[in-house]
Amino acid sequence: MQISVTFRHVESSEALKEYAIKKLTKMEKYIDSPMEATVVLAIEKFRHQADITVTGDGFKIKGREETGDMYSAIDLALEKIEKQLKRFREKPRTIKASRNLKTLGAKLNVIAAAEAETDSPQIIRSRSLEAKPMDLEEAVLQLQRGNDEVLVFTNAQSTALNILYRRRDGNFGLIEPEQG
Repeated sequence: MQISVTFRHVESSEALKEYAIKKLTKMEKYIDSPMEATVVLAIEKFRHQADITVTGDGFKIKGREETGDMYSAIDLALEKIEKQLKRFREKPRTIKASRNLKTLGAKLNVIAAAEAETDSPQIIRSRSLEAKPMDLEEAVLQLQRGNDEVLVFTNAQSTALNILYRRRDGNFGLIEPEQG
């Protein structure tokens, strides 16, 4: 783990630096991938602030705490980081179980109404999508975060190809194949 410790409005202290590094190295047991950590220790009047950011492969976790003592601020900020790392560690396990499923490729053809001289519709834009295995809740979150109108995914429970789309009224629609 690569750790950088910065002091703001306070003289650097080897004891504080070593304390923060010692506590942060214990976080390596939660994640296998290499991580980087940035620790910013600051004092503003009587408030001691510890701002800790841990980044790794696919995640960025922040913890910030203010107390009357710098050591307790570090401890409390690291408790927040530890909780988030535990949650992050548990999440991939459910996804790894569904990775055994064969990922399906789906081709999405977007047909836009274009002013054409012919009566038959034309394909204006086409793109390939990978149908990743995920739960319905994860698919809804991904569609909410992104700008796409459609999300093609493999349902982790049923292993069937599903299509989630954004409706004009702001809600979402789900297309599931019939089991037959």
